[in-house]
Parts: sequence; C-alpha cells; structure tokens
Amino acid sequence: MEEPKVAKQKKTWHRKILFILGLLFALGIVALVTTAIVQNKHLPKNTKYGIVLDAGSSHTSLYIYEWPAEKENDTGVVQQVEDCKVEGLGISSYSREPAKAGPSLLTCMNRARNVIPESRQRETPVYLGATAGMRLLRLENPTLADEVLSSVDNTLRSSPFDFQGARIITGQEEGAYGWITINYLLGNFIQCSSWLNILPNSKSSGTFGALDLGGASTQITFASDEEIESQDNSLHFRLYGKSYNVYTHSFLCYGKDQALRLQLANTIQTAENATLLDPCFNLGYQRNTSTNDIFNSPCISEHRIPAAPMNIEIRGTGNYQLCKQNIQTIFNKTHCSYSQCSFNGIFQPMLQGKFGAFSAFYFVMDFLKLTNDKVSLDTMKEMVTRHCNRPWHEVKKEFPKIKDKYLSEYCFSGTYILSLLELGYGFNEENWNDISFLGKIRGSDAGWTLGYMLNLTNMIPAELPPSPPLSHGGYIGLMAFFSLLLIFILLTCWLSFRKPRCLQKGII
Repeated sequence: MEEPKVAKQKKTWHRKILFILGLLFALGIVALVTTAIVQNKHLPKNTKYGIVLDAGSSHTSLYIYEWPAEKENDTGVVQQVEDCKVEGLGISSYSREPAKAGPSLLTCMNRARNVIPESRQRETPVYLGATAGMRLLRLENPTLADEVLSSVDNTLRSSPFDFQGARIITGQEEGAYGWITINYLLGNFIQCSSWLNILPNSKSSGTFGALDLGGASTQITFASDEEIESQDNSLHFRLYGKSYNVYTHSFLCYGKDQALRLQLANTIQTAENATLLDPCFNLGYQRNTSTNDIFNSPCISEHRIPAAPMNIEIRGTGNYQLCKQNIQTIFNKTHCSYSQCSFNGIFQPMLQGKFGAFSAFYFVMDFLKLTNDKVSLDTMKEMVTRHCNRPWHEVKKEFPKIKDKYLSEYCFSGTYILSLLELGYGFNEENWNDISFLGKIRGSDAGWTLGYMLNLTNMIPAELPPSPPLSHGGYIGLMAFFSLLLIFILLTCWLSFRKPRCLQKGII
C-alpha cells in the first residue's frame, strides 16, 4: 500500500528540522570551545626594562631592572635581573684621558643588549649616576669632570637604548635612594601586594635606616619622628600611597679610601726618615708610596705638609687600639650648633629603628665574618683586634688570591667602620644589633640604583595591562548563552524522538 502524501511530507519536514538542529548544535559546540580558548589563551608578557649605571669612585657597575608595564600605586614594581661590573677603576680615574671613560662601559652595555629583548631596547631608558669620585673631580677640576661625562654621553647615546643622561648625583640623593632600595626589598613600603610573585608581602611596622659606605663618601639615612633642624638634611617622599619624612646626610671624604688617606696624612708628621709605622696595617706589611698620591685628593690637600718627603715607606705594626686612636682624629666632635650632632658639626636626630648597612660596610664585615646580626659590638672589636694582630705573612698565606692592596687594608677598614658607626653616628652596645649588614636582598643588590630606578618610573607613563578580548561579565554571559542554546537544542531533539504520551493525538 502506498504511503500517504501528508505523512511523507511530515517525515521530510522532520528530517530538515533535525538537520538544522544538528547544525546549530555543532556550531554551538564550536562557538563555546572557541570562546573559551580565545578568552583564556596565554597573554603576552608586557614588561618594561631600565638600565642604571653606578659610576662610583672605585668602579662602575651596570644594573638591569624590569617591571610590569602597568604600575601599582603610581610606582613601578621593579626587580633586578642582571648586573655587570665594568673592568678597571671608576670613570673619575680617566681624568687624564677623558676620551677613554665612555668606551670603558662598552662591554657591560653589550651584555645589556643580550639580556633585553631587541623589541624593547629602543624604549629602554639608560641612566648613569656618578657619585663621590666624580664629585671630588668636579671640585678639583670642573672642566675635566665635564669632559669625562661628555665621553660617557657619546658612548651611551650610540647604544640602541633610550639614553636619558649622565649626571653627578648629590650625596643626599645617594643616601635617599639607598634608603628606598632596602625598604623596597624588605617589603616595608607595600603591606599587601597583588604582585605576590615579585614583591615580598611581609608586614612591617616601620622602615629601616640605610647606612652606605663607598670609597669616597658615606651616607646615613632614616625616617625620623623628630624635627629635622637642618633643612639641608630633610627629605619628603611619597611612595606607594604613603608619605615619609626622612633625615639624610652624606659625608664626602669619609668613604673608606679617602678616610685612609686622611689617617695617613695625619700620621705622616710622625714619620722618621721617610718611614711611617702604621698600626692600621698588619705587622710585617710594607708599602712604598708617593706622598703626592696621598695628598692629590681635594679631601687631603689642606693637610699637605711642605716638608714631607716625596716618598714614604709604610710599615705595619698591627695594633687595633692605636689604629682606632689615629682614626678618631679625623672625626671632629668639638663643636655643634644644633641640639645634637654626629660629627663635624652636622645635625643628626636620635637614631630610630633598625638599620641596613651595605656596600663597603657589608663587603668588609663579610670578609671579617662579622655579618651575623647577633654579634655584639664588643665581640666585633675583639674579632677586628684579632685580625689586626695577625702577622702579614699569615694573612697573605690564608688569602693568596686577594690583591695585596685590598687585603692589606682590611685591618684599617674594619677599625674604621666600627669607629664610624660608634663614634661618628652614635651606635652603642645597646642598639648595635639593630644593624644588619646586607649584600643582596631577594636577588637584588642593596645600593642606591634600584631606588633611583623606582623614582624614575614615576616619569614613565603607565600602560594598560594586556587584557582578554572580553570582560569577565561578558565572557560569563556569552558562555552561559551558548550553554543554554546547546541544552535547548538537545531538549528539542529529545522531544522530537520521544514525544511524551500526553502530547500524542488520540490519547483521552
């Protein structure tokens, strides 16, 4: 019997509906999967870079920093990713051949090219900050200082990076940026950061003071609740949404190298027959030096003795107490026009909180194995005394790879650091353990350069972070729409194949 025409038409219509529903279902699955993949794909890392060169008195170091292009609380989230020490002495040592100052930086600049992606190099800022060595050269001969900086300018401008300038920073800046660095690394500025994989999230009730020691200057910086009587030593910072009143002072000529010259200049008067018996060098150590090399610094020129011999022989006697007495003569504690002073008539409020001591403070104390926070002042004096009392041949035998010049000066440097902290800044047995000797903190060097970079990021416009193509609400809404569409199609297909009895005709 032939199938009725109406039934055949219904069957054909039914198949078309199923085909359309099947096509819509497939398209819904594709749309759902595509939306999920596109929305959740790995976003490109939007990173900025910055380069800071620390042109110190004894050497130059290059530091590379990176931070997310989006900023937090108006200050970039910066971390150190690479460092490079330039071979040779600091740029101030090129005063006789200024044209060579710039090319001396090329090796480290080439390393920076290998670290920073080529696509980011053109927008990566480069800053060079020269510290106490160039400050002294500028005092001695401003023309030569300008020629050295001009050579540096020419070299850095020829690099593929965005050179922003080379300048001599002030001692106050050096101290302040060092204070920013260690507090940033210790997590004292941000109490709770969204960048948990980059910044420490430890909580702190206050900030650390910063103690910096270089070859030509030393800085002390700390937040103070007291009135800062000298406005030259007062700074105001606003970082990560908080304000800080900070005391800082930089003592030019009181870095460990210049302090040694001061100590030698004061004791040359006692030299007999061009021989200087110096208690700050180990017994048995001998060094021949020109008095011109000692007095050719602006720090020492006023101490020049007309009758001093052209050359002297320094012979070590290794006596901590006598060395300490000689060093104390370079600190003037006799006058103070303020309510209280550190030395040389410089105002200093009462010491507050804990302190981080870095740069040469750390390197010297690390050599003497005195960086443990629990070591008392008396114990440190005993350890330095023990080192000074050692004969030179024993010291030389134990450290054969260290150059004689540097190895021979650890007795002086250790004694000088203890004298500077105790006599100069006013630390004592009670608050001595508030000092922590810091080298690296969370992979970054303690020093002024990171703080400098943090400050400079305020001048770099913030960028919008890479974001998915849809907002979170839009993404959820679209996924819900496609999911409901698929459910509707499945339900329709099910009803088409298995029509409930209540919907069938003829059922009473």
